[in-house]
Amino acid sequence: MIHKSLSGVNLAPNVVTVSLRSPSHSVPIQQWHFTDQPIIKIGRCADNHIVLRSSVVSRYHLELRRMGNRWKLINFGNNGTYKDGQPITELEIQNETIIRLALSGPQLQIDLSATVPEPLLKLLRHHDSGTGNQPLPGRLRTMLSGS
Repeated sequence: MIHKSLSGVNLAPNVVTVSLRSPSHSVPIQQWHFTDQPIIKIGRCADNHIVLRSSVVSRYHLELRRMGNRWKLINFGNNGTYKDGQPITELEIQNETIIRLALSGPQLQIDLSATVPEPLLKLLRHHDSGTGNQPLPGRLRTMLSGS
């Protein structure tokens, strides 16, 4: 999905949702939302945007990088990153891309969107209309900032 800015230039979607999927049910058990983030770092070390506590995940396992009008995944993990059982070094991300960190590691789904997901928009509208300039609740603030 490509988003057109006001100037008519094609941009990569500005909202990326990364979902940690349950190994047995292929449903999301945790999600992270990133808005206008040019690089998203995933790994075991605490200074990554997404921290995954698994012995097969490297400290700095992979990055998602906005590259003009597309998103690219770059693997740095010692145990590799896989799509459809095949090892990948770099991969252009399509909407709903599913990857696995190491052969037996966590499974992630990457969704690309040009807008903030509707449930988050509803929460933001409700917050803005009722509470003025009070800070967003911690979990929502974390979801929106991608931290």
